[in-house]
Amino acid sequence: MIYGVVLAGGVGSRMGNVGKPKQYLLVGGKPILIHTLEKFYMQSDFEKVLVLCPAEWMTHTKNLVKKYIRDTGRVIVLAGGETRNETIMNAIRYIESEGKLDEETIIVTHDSVRPFVTQRILEENIRYAKEYGACDTAVAATDTIVCSDDNVVISDIPERRRMYQGQTPQTFKALKLKNLYYALSEEEKAVLTDAAKIFVMKGEKVPIVNGEVFNIKITYPYDLRVAEALLGEKC
Repeated sequence: MIYGVVLAGGVGSRMGNVGKPKQYLLVGGKPILIHTLEKFYMQSDFEKVLVLCPAEWMTHTKNLVKKYIRDTGRVIVLAGGETRNETIMNAIRYIESEGKLDEETIIVTHDSVRPFVTQRILEENIRYAKEYGACDTAVAATDTIVCSDDNVVISDIPERRRMYQGQTPQTFKALKLKNLYYALSEEEKAVLTDAAKIFVMKGEKVPIVNGEVFNIKITYPYDLRVAEALLGEKC
């Protein structure tokens, strides 16, 4: 079984005082979340598409699904967790409760505010996860990356040819991810930024799926203008 897992648990604090989480803001006349869900709904390999959102926004999210997607049997709204990885674990718990979690179960996890993911990216994520057990989507860095240990002065400038900018989807064999996650110490969990790092920390290979520069994450007000422009180009 293959499941799409759309992570819509963020509150959008960097978007400013907009009154709602950024995934519910309108772009091109529809909530950002819906643009993303439409891409996942189109992918026929998905048994179901799971949407994980803040508990207090579940009713609103279900209403949006009914309005725009209509297929409430294939698109399931669930409550997210306190962290990104706990949210993913909630998705895995749902799959387990349905009796569908085994060694071949795959989850394709994706930021709800990356509405420009392509079917090519989704398909390659599925193919790589089947073969390797995990994969991550990224694009080669075009800017020089600088590191600072104290956030004041530069401590290192790594070679740009080795640098990539992470995107999503990140895709995993769900049971393996669950087992690796619960084998982590609390100290290891504290430094996690995403699920792919769990595999890397445990010495597992995580191949890179080539992303797209337009597969942007809508984070700041400027990104909303970029998203509107991208949608205009696709019309």
